[in-house]
Amino acid sequence: MLLFSQGSPTTDLSAEDLRDGLRSALAQLGERKKVLAIPPDFTRFNSRAGLLTVEAYNYYGDQLVDVLPALGTHVPMPAHQLDEMFPGLPHDLVRPHRWRDDVVTIGEVPSEFVTETTEGIWTKAWPAQLNKLVWEGGHDLILSVGQVVPHEVIGMANGNKNLFVGTGGQDGINESHFIGAAYGMERMMGRADTPLRRILNEAEKLYCSHLPIIYIQTVVGPRADGSLATRGLYIGSGQEPFEAAAALAVQVNFTQLDEEPERILCYLDPTEFHSTWLGNKSIYRTRMAIATGGELTVLAPGVKEFGEDPEIDRLIRKYGYRTSPEVMDFVANNEDLANNLSAAAHLIHGSSEERFKVTYCPGHLTREEVEGVGYQYRDLEEALSYYNPSDLKEGWNEDADGRRFYYIPNPALGLWAAKSRLS
Repeated sequence: MLLFSQGSPTTDLSAEDLRDGLRSALAQLGERKKVLAIPPDFTRFNSRAGLLTVEAYNYYGDQLVDVLPALGTHVPMPAHQLDEMFPGLPHDLVRPHRWRDDVVTIGEVPSEFVTETTEGIWTKAWPAQLNKLVWEGGHDLILSVGQVVPHEVIGMANGNKNLFVGTGGQDGINESHFIGAAYGMERMMGRADTPLRRILNEAEKLYCSHLPIIYIQTVVGPRADGSLATRGLYIGSGQEPFEAAAALAVQVNFTQLDEEPERILCYLDPTEFHSTWLGNKSIYRTRMAIATGGELTVLAPGVKEFGEDPEIDRLIRKYGYRTSPEVMDFVANNEDLANNLSAAAHLIHGSSEERFKVTYCPGHLTREEVEGVGYQYRDLEEALSYYNPSDLKEGWNEDADGRRFYYIPNPALGLWAAKSRLS
């Protein structure tokens, strides 16, 4: 059911439009006394979810009693990020999600369903897990807020992924990431209907029909000048808000190129990307575009670690971004990686499968650290003197030597593919 629906590839919703749309939808719900908001964290700063969460707080006042950022495996947001993303929201309303501790298994998606849906790639029942606050909090309204955009694990981000992964537990997150990696990113990215999405939909249908969940879904894309516009807002219950937003996001966020670039350059904003766990969106979102034998260069001034979680960081350093067969072998023969399947999935996602080169230019990691996980290293200052982001436009550019390259200022905002790889 849709309570509010507005969007198109040329729509440009202002902050006031978003506030009006949200208030229109909430007014249709009637009075609520105990509201929980589940927005994304700072890694989705551009989602407009911060503005919408603050507006929900302004609308409900004391009736909005909990804000649970959908951290997934990310670290809790520090005060300065909360203030920047949720200006005016009292910090004492914010609850940290601890994915290893604060969860409850609410049921399982049967193994028969999982096996059929994944074409036999995963044959175990999938554990549906939620933060205890979502499941046991007694709220009479749960607002799940976020941006629908192409995603490497599930095809299109958001919808009930915000709940089952964003506020999920170790087993559910690990297995969901591994299912997506084993099934294959390039079979899923940019698609709303994928095996993992079907599994999450089944979990929601089986166990969450009694929860008062309303989805608030945005679609955000670039204007001609490179700034960002909100192209759509969809609010309601069930699958409709996600599916409507996903259909628009394919038009807004999926760039299809007439040729395969030999060289792609990505810039990672240091306020948003401080780990390869996040920054490897530069690889995920461009791998269907770059030519075989080509090079992806990643300007990463804020990157200082591999995994945000200390154990995942250790595993990335230990095993590296190797080919899928190598990672699968590591999983089969090493208990530490087998017990952290989301880390194994990440290693597969971050591998070029030896098809193209990945050159990282990090602000804080050393050459030894970068080369130790399987990437090439380039000094950041030297790279920035050669590629000055302020002089570049999104799309095709020429470097000082007259060679063409394709520039992407924020890989988290879309998906790029050569048309030759979509047939």
